Amino acid sequence: MRRIFLTRSLLHTSALMIAGLAVSAGLLAETSSSKRPISLDDLATLARVSAPVISPDGEWIAYSVSRMDTKEDKNHADLWMQRWDGTGAMQLTFSKEGASQPEFSPDGKYISFLSSRPGKAKGTQLWVLNRLGGEPQQLTEITGQEIGSYAWSPDSKRILMTAQPQSEPEAEDGKPPAPPKPFVIDRYHFKQDIQGYLRNEDRDTLYLYDIASKKFEKLTTDKDVDEEEAVWSPDGSSIAFASNHDADPDRTDNNDTFVVAAKPGSTPRKLTTWPGPDGGKLAWSPDSKFIAYVQGAMPELGAYSQAKPALVTLEGKVSYPAAKLDRSVSQPCFLPDGKLLYLVNDDRSEYPAAVEVAGDGAHRLLAEPGTTSAMTCLAGKIAVVHQDDTHPGEVFALEIANANASLRRITSVNDALLAQLDLVPTEDFTSISKDGTEVHGLLTKPLGYKAGTKVPTILFIHGGPNGQDGHSFAFERQWFAAHGYAEMNVNYRGSSGRGQDYAKAIFADWGHLEVIDLIGAVDAVVKMGVADPAKLGIGGWSYGGILTDYTTASDNRFKAAISGAGSAAPLSYYGSDQYILQYDFELGVPWKARDLYLKLSYPLLEADKRMHTPTLYMGGTNDFNVPIIGGEQLYQALKSLHVPTELVVYPGQFHGFTRPSFIKDRYERWLAWYDHYVAGKDTPASPVAKAPEKKLAEPAAAK
Repeated sequence: MRRIFLTRSLLHTSALMIAGLAVSAGLLAETSSSKRPISLDDLATLARVSAPVISPDGEWIAYSVSRMDTKEDKNHADLWMQRWDGTGAMQLTFSKEGASQPEFSPDGKYISFLSSRPGKAKGTQLWVLNRLGGEPQQLTEITGQEIGSYAWSPDSKRILMTAQPQSEPEAEDGKPPAPPKPFVIDRYHFKQDIQGYLRNEDRDTLYLYDIASKKFEKLTTDKDVDEEEAVWSPDGSSIAFASNHDADPDRTDNNDTFVVAAKPGSTPRKLTTWPGPDGGKLAWSPDSKFIAYVQGAMPELGAYSQAKPALVTLEGKVSYPAAKLDRSVSQPCFLPDGKLLYLVNDDRSEYPAAVEVAGDGAHRLLAEPGTTSAMTCLAGKIAVVHQDDTHPGEVFALEIANANASLRRITSVNDALLAQLDLVPTEDFTSISKDGTEVHGLLTKPLGYKAGTKVPTILFIHGGPNGQDGHSFAFERQWFAAHGYAEMNVNYRGSSGRGQDYAKAIFADWGHLEVIDLIGAVDAVVKMGVADPAKLGIGGWSYGGILTDYTTASDNRFKAAISGAGSAAPLSYYGSDQYILQYDFELGVPWKARDLYLKLSYPLLEADKRMHTPTLYMGGTNDFNVPIIGGEQLYQALKSLHVPTELVVYPGQFHGFTRPSFIKDRYERWLAWYDHYVAGKDTPASPVAKAPEKKLAEPAAAK
């Protein structure tokens, strides 16, 4: 369900800190002498590539490269640029504050980006680099608003911006910050992870910034609504965006697609009328007559919605390309000849597909397993970020010739690191659940695995559940493989990639069909002769943590469990997390659906009969997505029952961790817990704390 969703990319983008420990002896073959297992030291080198943008002449591409800065204990992103043919890579930004969202101005003169680096105005501002050279210059000096996103007008004279009011004013130089004020709340949806408590004015609002006059003016006449995914029409006359204009937008999941004249103070016109979400990333047709978007399911299925392709004219006529495609799509992209592309989420892969604008079908453009993201089209060219099981994401050119397509790699950010590492492939497998349902999963065997050997195996469960485990570079798979473990990933019912019916199968029935599917998959891998039935572990984050609790409450075969950001009593979460709409649509209000809430709380309410697995609970203090109370409750229950357990609380962390030292700590604790309880090693279940290094006294002459 969308209510507790942490994608694998988010979990492992924020979780690339791991420990390099010895590979289990006796189970693994010798690895290649020229390569080595993945280790903690690699994490400062491993880069995450994102946000590719193509220059107006099609000759260059700019992109973001993010790495962990272990010294500063934070993530850091800089911008790079290189030629379309893959040559001439150059770093563009070097500030310790980082940079994001690169764009080329349509006239080709500038590269722009957002940054909070020091300048005339504080906070996140728009900066520009002259293509002819020189230092970045601060373009905007906006106060009182926090810029979230932006887009150049086709004539390069104006900037369309999304901004929110700053929650606290910037402190003046030399003066202490003002004391915090209380949050005065009157919204139905009043809290959100990372954003915190929400006031009525905390909305994404569209503004126009005129470069010559430096005027920053509100685009529309609307108030108290979010305005998102805004994009200029190719002719520059209009702007399309998505917004919910219901009487109380907090109570419905009903984004619609709007169009508005590209001048301040304009009144927008609603184009779509579907009662569920219409929006996502928007794309104009080259002739400015159509807008491509995605249409979600009915509001009650919002947590399981599989978005389908849709088109709307400026007169509000809606049509559905690829109407028979029962897979979720995203990121529409028009080519100069009017052909339309979408990314398709399909059974362990995500790939670009050509969609028939006037037909029912979609043509898959890449046959090989993998995960494609960040698709952008300009100047007749297509750029994507693509990754697979043994290659982190890099920027590729997607080249289409007739009905065939291929990827040509442009960036090589991680090549030097990959040349050193001994990595393992991930295999597809299929299992049949006890009710006859076919379930698809992934299996990653240990490094140097010998056929016929039974090995310790971890069932690692994805979040969502409206997401999927796919063929992408997952650090934790390689990390477990390097330490003697096989890892299973199972796309249980509720996952995406298998159609709308498969996704909605668990509606208001959490912890039932998913558990059946997970246990059936474990049985299948045991039957293969890979998983040692006496050495099974289970774990996950977000809904993966929730399913860890549900599964260990249903089956005692696991020697150890790790439940991250999970919960086992939905009643205690009503009003305390960010998912009030899902409670309303799926479970109902507690005073009318008490029995259902209690039924779904069986891990906690029947803990004395069900919960016997040694379990490590984890979470962040600032998590408004799945507040840490869920882990605290089950930790307390297991402690009361004298079941081995531990609770690890990370200060200041949201649902997805960002502090490298905490990420490192989390993964070290994962491995220690599994080594002790699953592999049966004579090692502590918790990492032994290292004593701080003593600083040597300075020589007397130096004082």
